[in-house]
Amino acid sequence: MMNGTIKKLSEDVEIYIFFKLPMKSITRFKCVTKTWCNLIQSFSFINLHHNYTSSKKDEFILFKRSLKEQNVFTNPLSFLRTPNGDDDLHYITRDLEVPYLSTGYGSIFHQFNGPCHGLIVLTDYVNFVILNPATRNYRLLPKSPFVCPRGFYRAIGGVGFVYDAIQRTYKVVRISEISGEEPFNDPSVVDWIGEVYDFSIDSWRNLLFGEEEFPWPYNCPFADMYYKGVFHWYAHRNLVAILCFDSSTEVFRIMQVPEMCSLYDEKVHCLTILDECLTFVCYPDPRRVSSPVQEITDIWIMKEYNVNDSWIKKFTIRCPPIESPLAIWNDSLLLLQDKRGIVISYNLNSDKVEEYKLHGYPGSLRIIVYKESLMSIPKGSTQVENY
Repeated sequence: MMNGTIKKLSEDVEIYIFFKLPMKSITRFKCVTKTWCNLIQSFSFINLHHNYTSSKKDEFILFKRSLKEQNVFTNPLSFLRTPNGDDDLHYITRDLEVPYLSTGYGSIFHQFNGPCHGLIVLTDYVNFVILNPATRNYRLLPKSPFVCPRGFYRAIGGVGFVYDAIQRTYKVVRISEISGEEPFNDPSVVDWIGEVYDFSIDSWRNLLFGEEEFPWPYNCPFADMYYKGVFHWYAHRNLVAILCFDSSTEVFRIMQVPEMCSLYDEKVHCLTILDECLTFVCYPDPRRVSSPVQEITDIWIMKEYNVNDSWIKKFTIRCPPIESPLAIWNDSLLLLQDKRGIVISYNLNSDKVEEYKLHGYPGSLRIIVYKESLMSIPKGSTQVENY
């Protein structure tokens, strides 16, 4: 205070102070003055806030799972953090129930894509919901107009969520395989359908695959990753590979996995980021009885992106029996779901295994490492809602 008035600060100083505050405080300051409201809601401020890196640990865990109640599944989304700087995870706010998605047994296979500039997409492969977990705003996307022809069967292999930095728009991509249904089922009648929902025009359109044969995305937790403007799926057909989709050119291509992982060896594979590098994890198939050698999990990192010869084996570990990996937290904790549907962690530095009081229907657990963002939900023909 100076002479009963608030001394005016420069906008740069105001921005610097806002960046030091928690998301809830920034949101409240929009109500103080119209100037602050316009500043905080501006595109430039939101981008600066998103790119700002503070010294404190400002990431937290988004934890989604399915819980069975009689014959209906609920799909809560939880927010977890390590408040004391240790490895323990605690709930930091109330759970959110994901709207619009299926509630039957199929809910255990819900996909969880992101974060992409602070936004995530949740889907049951038919309905897509875009959500900002920090602001609690969400929107149901319009449904694709594609209809599977009569006498044919549609299998959805992979979905992805990307940001096109050239056109400055978000996109959702979905890959399907169309084959003949019985009694007309002809194995030779198979066609790939690619679709993309473009937020800038609020509609779906088809993608062309060309003549090249691509591997089929493998639908399991932790099996896809958005990185460097490209969406990646762990995929296979005759060989194990990574299927890539460029967000700007909308071109599909194949990336090679480490040579030792390219053939089937009773392992399942997943993708993540470790040491800021694309990472490929080879772990035992939970549906097989493995030999002691096959119980080993290998973690590979690609030191130079899109250079096949730069794959190096970073870790070889022996985990307890698991259903799948879920995420890597703080570049040291490999978060896993065991066959009971409980979250456990494996410390890559100390080999320590820890069990958390986090559980769900076996196979339904999903985790995203998330940093709060003020990014707004792109508007369209459907309404932006709030929890």
